[in-house]
Amino acid sequence: MARTAPPAFTLLLVAVAAVATVTTGCATLGLEHPPTAAPATPTVARSSARPTAPTTSPVLTEAQARAALITETDLGAPWTKTQGAATWRDGILKATTSTPDCRRLLDALYAEELLGGPARAVVGLDDPDARAQLRYQLIGARPADVDRRLAWLKTMPQKCARFAAEATGDTVLDVQVSELPLPEVGDVRQGLRVTLTIWATAEENPGGDPTALTLDVAAVRAGQDAFVLTNGGLNDAPNAATQAAVQLGVRRLADVRQQGKVRV
Repeated sequence: MARTAPPAFTLLLVAVAAVATVTTGCATLGLEHPPTAAPATPTVARSSARPTAPTTSPVLTEAQARAALITETDLGAPWTKTQGAATWRDGILKATTSTPDCRRLLDALYAEELLGGPARAVVGLDDPDARAQLRYQLIGARPADVDRRLAWLKTMPQKCARFAAEATGDTVLDVQVSELPLPEVGDVRQGLRVTLTIWATAEENPGGDPTALTLDVAAVRAGQDAFVLTNGGLNDAPNAATQAAVQLGVRRLADVRQQGKVRV
């Protein structure tokens, strides 16, 4: 069932779609909401696609990495700081399958290691209205290693378009993986939409709709830096938040790199 977005979040959607500017902390960030239906190609202002400027050090300091994280203020209400792991993580996302590539994808999703590691900084945000959770990580891996992982993720809609998996308690899942268009920001990027639907018998769920977990996955490298986010919700994921977080993440990294210091 569709839900009515709260006023604050509705304003975010309007701002993103109109390529308006969102002011976050000390930085003013222009956003655009690309189409989400494949095979459309999203577009953003060309300035957003420029690689981040290099600094004297290829590695962000710990303070810079924390400053580059997005926050609940960036996304607006109803997003808040996370209250802990979502209940669907162990109930649905902790799953396995016999196909090696698809099992690797499920393992990476659950372990939050889609681009490898180590994670430099992590933030979790909750949307209680949609029962959604967004996890955003800055990754410390080398650019060449990140690009290899991104190339592997790009093959998932073909190799693992649809497969069966087994979750906790012998629950059988119908898993579908498709391409997720992302804003053309950063240097290399890959988006996926992963849907895990519980196969239930009529006796187990008489007359009811199937339970599904939908995950937006976005992985981006911008210069020496890389981040990955997963945004998941039962039956749907707030895609506008995914699109905004990708653009905000690249802009925040560029800001930190260009300033060479933590902004307040």
